[in-house]
Amino acid sequence: MTTDDTGGSAGDATVYDLTADCTIEDIEEGKAYLATVNGVVDYGLFVDLSDNVSGLVHESNLSGTYAVGDELVVELGQVRENGDVAFETVDVDEYDTTPVEHEYEIADAGDLDERVGETVTLEGEVVQVKQTGGPTIFHVRDETGIVSCAAFEEAGVRAHPEVDVDDVVRIGGGVERREDAIQVEVDSLEELEGDDATSVRERLSAAMEERAEPHDVDPLTDWPEFEKLRDDLREVARLLRETVLESRPIRVRHHADGDGMCASVPVQYALEQFIEDTHEDPEAPRHLLKRLPSKAPFYEMEDATRDLNFALEDRARHGQKLPLLLMLDNGSTAEDVPAYENLAHYDIPIAVVDHHHPDPDAVGDLLDAHVNPYLHDEDYRITTGMMCVELARMIYPDIEDELRHVPAVAGLSDRSKADAMSDYVDLAREEGYDEETLRDISEALDYEAHWLRYDDGRHLINDVLNVDCDDEERHRELVDFLADRARQDVEEQLDAAMSHVEHEALDNGAHLYRIDVENYAHRFTYPAPGKTTGEIHDRKVEETGDPVITIGYGPDFAVLRSDGVRLDIPTMVSELDEGIVGGGVSGGGHLVVGSIKFVQGRREEVLDSLVEKMAAADIDEELSSTVQRD
Repeated sequence: MTTDDTGGSAGDATVYDLTADCTIEDIEEGKAYLATVNGVVDYGLFVDLSDNVSGLVHESNLSGTYAVGDELVVELGQVRENGDVAFETVDVDEYDTTPVEHEYEIADAGDLDERVGETVTLEGEVVQVKQTGGPTIFHVRDETGIVSCAAFEEAGVRAHPEVDVDDVVRIGGGVERREDAIQVEVDSLEELEGDDATSVRERLSAAMEERAEPHDVDPLTDWPEFEKLRDDLREVARLLRETVLESRPIRVRHHADGDGMCASVPVQYALEQFIEDTHEDPEAPRHLLKRLPSKAPFYEMEDATRDLNFALEDRARHGQKLPLLLMLDNGSTAEDVPAYENLAHYDIPIAVVDHHHPDPDAVGDLLDAHVNPYLHDEDYRITTGMMCVELARMIYPDIEDELRHVPAVAGLSDRSKADAMSDYVDLAREEGYDEETLRDISEALDYEAHWLRYDDGRHLINDVLNVDCDDEERHRELVDFLADRARQDVEEQLDAAMSHVEHEALDNGAHLYRIDVENYAHRFTYPAPGKTTGEIHDRKVEETGDPVITIGYGPDFAVLRSDGVRLDIPTMVSELDEGIVGGGVSGGGHLVVGSIKFVQGRREEVLDSLVEKMAAADIDEELSSTVQRD
């Protein structure tokens, strides 16, 4: 018990005045307390000493008459087994009052599963307010975790409307278990202000900084070029852990191909584990994390509008904060800017991990974090999947054993010729994956990504990649089936398409192969135009052994692949857009792989100009293709 004497003349008695939040634990026998009459009955008076301390003064201890609201001085008489409290009057003429503040024992949200059935006091920040058909649910964050607190006014009516997200509160209530989730049934809820609020915020800030710190993990391979990116990856890991700790949702967008899934699945898995450690609600990962594929090689306005609409609806319906957007294997170019600017109206933070050729001047000010090998004078051979396995380990290192084969799958999916590929393949071999199996997994991922279209295929993709998968035999059988089915479909497509491939020898010595994939390949089936172009390209590279460029085109698009020719596709796209008035040329990619769009009426002019630029490109016999699987 804490007292604060107010002084007074010598000889005056001391009477203690309980603050509203005091409990019976704050009362000591033999001390006098100020009480207020709240009821008069035949056998005595009911009095309040605080909001939580009430009792009876029996008529045998009274002299004189009292009315509701009168004050008197009492001392503790007896606390009965049933919890009833009896007080006795104290006869004092003059006295000084000394306030008594409740001495709180603050519980930790992260330890409440051990205190079910107890009454506890919590202090923390409100991170979500959700109104149900019954109680109002306040999600409260302290230094150790986040817990749901249910306050009931009446069915469907907002309890404590003065309290909102980001407020600091003190909550008292009983700890209960509701459908495997820990929940506090609120008896009292007070918004803290002034020094009390500042003290709690300082504690939370210090704990946040410590808990958000990424784990120090040793690199999976000795790769000096990759180490240039490690600090940037730590920044993203710290940002994502902070986002989880403040209970902000995360929306993951990734390219719908093998490398994109090798990037997103490990990060999703790591974040889910960290969310489970942070939240007492076992459903929190489902509510706070969403992974969605993007078919386009940039963040389309359609996707951004849908993401924003869902986020605003979740804020209105469930009291959630607006999410952080995490772009993986996508999101580095000027084509992403309109979508990012749309999100900027709502201050939605954005982080990007990508290995496509970036336009930092266009996207830089719109991003909170950006990891890309080009920003460190490296290139696409460091795939996004390789980066994101390291990112996932920084977030939650305990899942490493399930991820050690994933960088090799990512590299094979994107045909990376990085020096470290042999090390990654060896690492996977130690886990029981030979190179043929890794290629089959890559093929199966591409095949499933095609048919899933805009669905994340969470459990199916995890089974194919063998991450967070509980059936090893099913994984092997599934990969064998899908990879075999994918190869059959590719063969059927090429049987139809190869006779329509046109050849031309360019002035720089490269072979150019062209095919109208709109008219001379099966549509709306696997493989899609980009994949079809890539498969044709691979066969021509193997057939000729010379520098090869392949163009697969349709009415308003072209997919580009090259081996042994330094195309610099992003620069070519910019030059085409400037040089062909009304062409509407846009697109991008790596130096040797990419795609462009244009208006249909200017197709011939765009393709002719494109071939002219290809014919003038430098030959580089050591430059190898990193064919994207679109």
